[in-house]
Amino acid sequence: MKEPGNQATQKIIKTFAIIAVLFAVISITAAPTLANGNNDDDEVNFIIPEHGYTVDYYRSYGEPIIQASIVGDPEFKRGEIAGLQVKIVNKGYIEGFKRLNADQGGDNSTEELLALAELEEEEECTTTKDLKATLVSETEYIEVDPVTSVQDVEEIETGHTQTLRFTIKIDGDTPAGNYELLLPVSYEYQVNVRTATPEVINLGLTNTEFTREYKTKNTVISLPISIESEPKFEVTEVSGNLKQGETQVVEVTYTNTREITAEDAMARIIVMSPLSTGKSIIRLGDIGPGESKTALFKISADQDAVVKKYGIDSEIKYIDEEGETSFSENLKVNVPLEASEKKISITGIAIVLIILIALYQIINMHRKRNQNNENSSGDDNE
Repeated sequence: MKEPGNQATQKIIKTFAIIAVLFAVISITAAPTLANGNNDDDEVNFIIPEHGYTVDYYRSYGEPIIQASIVGDPEFKRGEIAGLQVKIVNKGYIEGFKRLNADQGGDNSTEELLALAELEEEEECTTTKDLKATLVSETEYIEVDPVTSVQDVEEIETGHTQTLRFTIKIDGDTPAGNYELLLPVSYEYQVNVRTATPEVINLGLTNTEFTREYKTKNTVISLPISIESEPKFEVTEVSGNLKQGETQVVEVTYTNTREITAEDAMARIIVMSPLSTGKSIIRLGDIGPGESKTALFKISADQDAVVKKYGIDSEIKYIDEEGETSFSENLKVNVPLEASEKKISITGIAIVLIILIALYQIINMHRKRNQNNENSSGDDNE
C-alpha cells in the first residue's frame, strides 16, 4: 500500500510536467507580444495566450503619424560635403476608444478597474517602436554617405521629435535647381491591448497583466533640397608663350559656363620662380552666362628657366547674386617656355676680333720670317 505522502508528491510532479509540456507547445505555435506587469515597457518577442486567457475591454482608434523635415537651410553648394539634419516628429493622435466588454462577471468595481487599466495601456497606440529611417538619393549628383545612411530610433511618443544626422556629398558639376531626397521609414506600433485573466497562471506565466499586438508600417517621406545658382569658370583658351630671359604677353580667356552673371570679375594669376609678373590682377568686368573675357598678363622668365610647359594657378574673384565676394575654384593656365635665341654679345665680338688679330699677327710674323730666311739664302749663293 502506497503512502499518502508519496501519492501527493507524484501528483504535484505530474501536474508540473503537464504544464511544462503545454508551455513548450504554446511557445512554438503562438506569436505576438506578452507584456510583463512589473515593467510595461519591457516587451519581448514571446507568446500571447489564447483569447480564452485574456479579456479585451477596449479597442483604441489611432496610430502614429510620422513627418520629417530638414533642419536649417535646405540649399547647398556644388562640391559641398554637408551634414544633413532631419527632424522626425510623431504627430499621431487617438481618434477614440470603443468599449468591447462591459460585464465579465464578478465584482463590477474590480472589473471596471481592470477595464480602466487596459484603457490606459491603449493610449500607447500612437507611440512608434523600433523606427528605422534610410536616406536615399535618386540622382547621381548627390551621394549619401553609406556610413550614415541608416538611422535607428527606439521609440518616439506622440508629440515628440528625434533628430537624425546624415552626410551628403554634392557633385561639383551638379546643375542648379531643386532636388528630392527620399526617406523610407519603417516602424511598429501597438494596435491592441488585452487584459490577462488569472487563468494564465495555468500556463506557468506569472506577473502577467496585459498582452499586446503590434503592426509594422512603412512610409516614404520626401525631403526637398536645392542647389544654388552660381557662376563657374573654365579656361577656354591660352595664347602666347614664354622665353628664357624675356617678358612675354600671355592671353588667357575665361568662360562663365553657369546660369548667373559674375559681377565685377577680376582674374588673378599666381606665379613662382623662375617666373614673375609685375601685375598679377586684371579686371574683367561682368561676365554673363556663357560669356568669355580675356585677360592679358605680362610674364617674365629667368634666363636659366627650364624649357618646359608651366602650369600657372589662377582664379576669378567676383560679386555673387547676394552681393557677397566669392572666388572661383583654381583654374590652371598651361603655358610653354621656349629657349631664347643665341646672340653674340659685344664682348664676345671683341674677343673674337682680338683672337683674329692675334692670329693675323702671328701668321704675318711667320710669313716675314720665312721671307727673311729666303733672302738670306739668296745672298749666300751669290
